[in-house]
Amino acid sequence: MKEYIICAANHYNDDIIHIHQPINITSGFVIGGRRHHNCIYTFKLMMKDINREDIVKLMNKCIQGFITNTNRFVNRQEAYKIAFEANQIIGPNKGYATNIIGLTSEDLY
Repeated sequence: MKEYIICAANHYNDDIIHIHQPINITSGFVIGGRRHHNCIYTFKLMMKDINREDIVKLMNKCIQGFITNTNRFVNRQEAYKIAFEANQIIGPNKGYATNIIGLTSEDLY
């Protein structure tokens, strides 16, 4: 099966094992959304008191990436390679095999 990107996602590693996470996430949790700001907003809704020191630390070590159709969380750079191979890149980056910042949701839709 050819791997492709399905949505933006953020990985918040709280060092706790959570069920139903992408297959390559051993601790923490992943929040998916249409764009990364949607993931951040959901995180803030879940955490309620975002000014608590432990929550600020968790936000600061967040990794932005994407979820693939094979249920993997990948960072922006790996996601760009996958999307390029799957011919998902649109707009000004279409045709470029690499991108320094990695994949953005604007590259997809």
